[in-house]
Amino acid sequence: MADGTGPATTTFRMDGETVTAFEGETIWDVAKREGKTLPYLCHGDRTSYRPDGNCRACMVEIEGERGLAASCWRRPSEGMKVTTDSARARKSRALVMELLLADQPDDDDAHDAGSHFRDTAEAAGVTTSRFPPLEREAVPLLDDSHVAMRVNLDACIQCGLCVRACREVQVNDVIGMAGRGHGAYPVFDFDDPMGESTCVACGECVQACPTGALMPTSAMDEAQRGNSKDVDREVASVCPFCGVGCQVALKIKDGRVKQVDGIDGPANEGRLCVKGRFGYDYIHHPHRLTRPLIRLDDAPKALDVDPANPFTHFRAASWEEALDAAAGGLARLREAHGGEAVAGFGSAKCTNEEAYLFQKLIRQGFGHNNVDHCTRLCHASSVAALMENVGSGAVTATFNEIEHADAAIVIGANPAENHPVAATYFKQFAKRGGRLIVMDPRGQALKRHATHMLQFRPGADVALLNAIMSVIVEEGLYDQGYIDRFTENWDAEKQHLAGFSPEAMEPLCGIPAGTIREVARDFATARAGMIFWGMGISQHVHGTDNSRCLINLALMTGNVGRSGTGLHPLRGQNNVQGASDAGLIPMFLPDYQSVTDAAARQRFSGIWESAGFSDAAGLTVTEILDGVHAGRIRGMYILGENPAMSDPDVTHARAALAKLDHLVVQDIFLTETANFADVILPAAAFYEKDGTVTNTNRQVQMGRAAVSPPGDARPDWKITVALARRLGLDWAYDHPSQVFAEMKQGMRSLDNITWDRLEKEGAITYPCLSETDPGQAVVFGDGFPRPEGRARFAPADIVPPDELPDDDYPMILTTGRQLEHWHTGSMTRRSKVLDAMEPQANCSLHPSTLRKLGVEPGGMVRLETRRGTVDVMARTDRAVAPDMVFLPFAYVEAAANILTNPALDPFGKIPEFKFAAVRVTASPEVA
Repeated sequence: MADGTGPATTTFRMDGETVTAFEGETIWDVAKREGKTLPYLCHGDRTSYRPDGNCRACMVEIEGERGLAASCWRRPSEGMKVTTDSARARKSRALVMELLLADQPDDDDAHDAGSHFRDTAEAAGVTTSRFPPLEREAVPLLDDSHVAMRVNLDACIQCGLCVRACREVQVNDVIGMAGRGHGAYPVFDFDDPMGESTCVACGECVQACPTGALMPTSAMDEAQRGNSKDVDREVASVCPFCGVGCQVALKIKDGRVKQVDGIDGPANEGRLCVKGRFGYDYIHHPHRLTRPLIRLDDAPKALDVDPANPFTHFRAASWEEALDAAAGGLARLREAHGGEAVAGFGSAKCTNEEAYLFQKLIRQGFGHNNVDHCTRLCHASSVAALMENVGSGAVTATFNEIEHADAAIVIGANPAENHPVAATYFKQFAKRGGRLIVMDPRGQALKRHATHMLQFRPGADVALLNAIMSVIVEEGLYDQGYIDRFTENWDAEKQHLAGFSPEAMEPLCGIPAGTIREVARDFATARAGMIFWGMGISQHVHGTDNSRCLINLALMTGNVGRSGTGLHPLRGQNNVQGASDAGLIPMFLPDYQSVTDAAARQRFSGIWESAGFSDAAGLTVTEILDGVHAGRIRGMYILGENPAMSDPDVTHARAALAKLDHLVVQDIFLTETANFADVILPAAAFYEKDGTVTNTNRQVQMGRAAVSPPGDARPDWKITVALARRLGLDWAYDHPSQVFAEMKQGMRSLDNITWDRLEKEGAITYPCLSETDPGQAVVFGDGFPRPEGRARFAPADIVPPDELPDDDYPMILTTGRQLEHWHTGSMTRRSKVLDAMEPQANCSLHPSTLRKLGVEPGGMVRLETRRGTVDVMARTDRAVAPDMVFLPFAYVEAAANILTNPALDPFGKIPEFKFAAVRVTASPEVA
């Protein structure tokens, strides 16, 4: 029983043995933990599913009770005596399976010949049924309207798992039950075909379904039959897309990934989104690079290649020739112009070990710090503000901690599209009664779950946030005790906020003063509050100030360092946190140790057993390309990045790439950037190699090779090692675990985290306090890694966007991601399902704007900024303000970054992707 020192426990007897149940556990949970196998159909065997008890497949006998009990929902009581395998329980369970089997298709017609239902029936000794099937004429039997999933309701047993999967786990509320009794069946929205419903294709229902009533289309042949057991093996790994870091089970057949399911990782608890579940097949696309390539003499460097023959300007080469050419060109530039003539872009899509080796190669091999990656384009300003005012660039709490919060702010982020699995926790939080405050210039799916939706004017973040904090000061809602103990510079912040009343800021941010006051009170009076933000905060010239405001808000309300509190910038790529931790940043060595710190440089020179390197902060992504135009940088090594699509004012970036004397690109596809390369090195995709990654939660996770790379492609770490050796570095790594061991020598964040532990446990959160500690979800409960343990208030003034609308460019352009596509589209647009769901470049405009333009939804519009012009299909979207246009950046045929402004935040050196003055007209063929 509870003794005040730990969780409550219950002691009872199970099959003659004394067992202990922890608080909240059911008989089924205890049986599983004790190694007993109890059948289940409606339960789900996942921590994220509540038990329902409606299938009666898990019945057990309890002494003294007349009826059997469903073990999945019955909780044990002190002294209870349970028998899990009595003759009566077995007979009851077999009868249930026999009755259900009567309504299933014949074995030869089963939609999933290897379904969990058939396994459960067989385990109960039931292979045939003596009962006749019930007539269900009103139930539609086949719905093949969806590109990713098939609905086969003749196999439905009405267990309700699909409804719970959609309504309670993913909180999408698309699936419900129609009909009564044995005629009940799942429906989508208002009985729409699945493909015409509001389904977002997360596939949670498919993974939950025990019978094959819901199946992935890819798993079924022309006869509408599949077999989920028909795999050679399963490999546990991590999703290669966003920063959530969902753990996955890769089902392999004949050397190819056949299907992907979610597994019970700390960030996803078995959940996946459409990209993680259905976007895996890009690794098998025929466009994969399979041999090294060398540019033909005098071949032009441009994107205007023949799409039917994209390799026109290259010839195949052996690895020896390609590596010699790649390293030789870089070495010649080093010798002729000094090491700073060569710069590097690493990748957040690669492993921690590969990121570490890449920054080591540039620093050790060329003696400087001109190395960067995509964090410069997503959360550099967030990291700058966190390092300055908190002392650490990582999140202070995992997003799962929202379970313990009372209020949460989501600002400048669209988790339902960009971090869909994290969004499920936000939606569950709101369903439980949490106060969800969403702030964004663009409407979004979280709006219907929000207590408040503040659709403020673009660029007015500081005005809105300072107004909220002004109310907290004015009404005395701040936590003075926390402020006195853990912060500094509070008086300056209080004085600064006096000029930002809601009434004064209302004209600037477009939010009524009364609403601002309500939001301030809701957040400040909560017992525990969290703040989440995305690139809508960071990708501005005032992005660092935006982040400073959020830090100030958390500090003044005491919402850091306790369960259910924290600051969390949601990271965009699968390993942007890990790549940053590993030192793939021009001003920081691994673990954010400044390159200007002599002791830190000496420490790494000692670990690397090499001479020193520059003490000057290196150039960032955009500064490196400016350096190319200026003639200071003549060569580049680019690993897995695509600046020809991802950089602002991309015409300028492409011109820089074309100007380089020597460009080495290492990637899995012939990306837009690779078209400018002198040497192309074919790399392994994430599911084709071993290594660790670190997600947005600070969880270090093990990725495992599931299939072999195609052709002659190699893991990135092997290629980097081979180049390093040719550049004169004495590297002798034979496995990523050796790299990880070296990283631990210079990175305290990896204390108590070992390769062997990760192999066994799959994930460990840093900081980790002991060899058995799973890691700390919440940090800074006892102070901050700054002088005297105090975080700092940093007053922020209003800084307008660099480029405001005017008569020539009267509207506002903002950019971002879509649910189905990711980053520059090089992976997701080569996925059959994802490309079928979103095949065409598009932008979104308010319906009133389209009417003024005389353009019908689906028609073409022209977007023009001072940098360039794009013609693109227009959609109608009331979530976009009438003076705005939203443009996704995944489509090369309508590349958003042709239009974006390269103006930089002075602290984070991040471009202003989220605001540019634009002129929108009907395309010439429409006008």
